[in-house]
Amino acid sequence: MSQQSNNRHSMRDPHQQPEKSGHRALRRGRVSLANHVYLVTSTTIGRQCFFADFHAGCAAARCFEDRALLGDARMLAWVLMPDHAHWLIQLGEEEPLDLVVNRIKSAIARRANRVLARKGPLWEQAYHDHGLRREEDLRAVARYMIANPVRAGLVQRVGDYSFWNAIWV
Repeated sequence: MSQQSNNRHSMRDPHQQPEKSGHRALRRGRVSLANHVYLVTSTTIGRQCFFADFHAGCAAARCFEDRALLGDARMLAWVLMPDHAHWLIQLGEEEPLDLVVNRIKSAIARRANRVLARKGPLWEQAYHDHGLRREEDLRAVARYMIANPVRAGLVQRVGDYSFWNAIWV
């Protein structure tokens, strides 16, 4: 197996719903590298504040820490906002980013929908990802990410917000 094929994962999931035309542009050139760290952002459908409900937030938070959902990936940090989430994920050797992200989003939708007594999609299909470069400081990225509730005016201090975690804490 070549070094290139060993480090890249296929990005197309045959079970995925058809993409909206703008989503195709987001995916163009997307590469999923084994052992690489990605900052991922996903928004809820119509930016609805599903996770303003504390119990729905708890259901989602459990998914971020669920080893079965992560597969061989590792969750380094996450923050759940009322209408979106940020994850700092390090991929493993086996699974591409889109598979890991979609598995987490699906599990959150099932669990949160149960709590909210609703059906249907919870997340927008697309998500944004940024592959971190070697020179980027993981802890600085995590600190910036988990300070999102403070910048959004939800709390005065990060420690006052319930829905975040980082491996360095």
